[in-house]
Amino acid sequence: MAKVVLERLEGVGVITITRPEKLNSLTLSMYDQLGEAFAEVAEDPGIGVAILTGSGTRAFCVGADLGESIPALTEGRFDISRWDAAHQKHSRLDKPVIAAVNGLCLGGGFEIVLSTDIRIASEDASFGLPETGVGVVPAGGTLVRLVRQIPYAFAMDLMMRGTRIDARTAERYGIVNQVVPATDLLDVAWDIAGDLLTRSRTAVATVKAAVRELIDLPYDEAFRREALLGQGAFTSDDAREGLTAFAERRAPVFPSQQA
Repeated sequence: MAKVVLERLEGVGVITITRPEKLNSLTLSMYDQLGEAFAEVAEDPGIGVAILTGSGTRAFCVGADLGESIPALTEGRFDISRWDAAHQKHSRLDKPVIAAVNGLCLGGGFEIVLSTDIRIASEDASFGLPETGVGVVPAGGTLVRLVRQIPYAFAMDLMMRGTRIDARTAERYGIVNQVVPATDLLDVAWDIAGDLLTRSRTAVATVKAAVRELIDLPYDEAFRREALLGQGAFTSDDAREGLTAFAERRAPVFPSQQA
């Protein structure tokens, strides 16, 4: 059955794109489900971190099911902004999202990865934005995000020529953090999630919010806003516990983790 599944496991929300027989291509309904899964992660106090992956071994996600979406778009029956939640446009999800990229990561699947925070790829993963080859563009956040995340020349080659790159090249470009054997992919993602769960949720959320809010501000305004965000973190209950634990040489028990 084509669906996006959210499982809650030990403080982690595991989101799985489940349509392996079609390389995890997304139907219109699945796009809605993915956006809803991100919203549930944001709203559930029992979830501190999310892991996003694809079902099976062949693909993370190859984007939209073109047989369904292209006719709907070209005939004007569908507004592309309906996908905003799945692509985390305008998102206020301040919890970390880890992408575990297994196999093909193309088109909208690649765009969804660009909306995540930490990205682990299997050695057999490959990435591409083939949109210009069929007369469309990667407008799922990529026209905004990619040139802000990686060097301009790499971004323009990927977007204009649709160049397919392997996992090691994606790592070199700065698209992914780490490349691991396919058999280790989810274990590594879980290790990172476990580490994040030991940290102050208040501090982690502040980092994510700051990066989102400050990136386009002029320096002076950004520094003023940074000071306000920093002051909020330094005066939080988590900061008091963290500094006390450090002085007492013990592991902190952050109040934000007790939700």
